[in-house]
Amino acid sequence: MTQIREPERRSRILRGRAYSLDEFASKYGLRNEQAESLFNRFGPSSIELDLLMAAKRRLPVLQDRIAE
Repeated sequence: MTQIREPERRSRILRGRAYSLDEFASKYGLRNEQAESLFNRFGPSSIELDLLMAAKRRLPVLQDRIAE
C-alpha cells in the first residue's frame, strides 16, 4: 500500500519582528479568515508579510482612514 505524505514544511528564518495575527489583520484591514490563511502560509515575519502585501498592492490601513 502506498503511503501519502504531506510535504514537510521547513522552518523559515524570522526576518524582521513578528506580527501577531490581530496586528497583521488590522494593519491591512483584512478579515480574520484572510489574515489567518496568509499568516499560516507565510509565517509571522513582518518583512515577509509586508512584501507579500506590497506584491498584492495592498497598502496598510492608516489610522486617519479608520477615524473617518
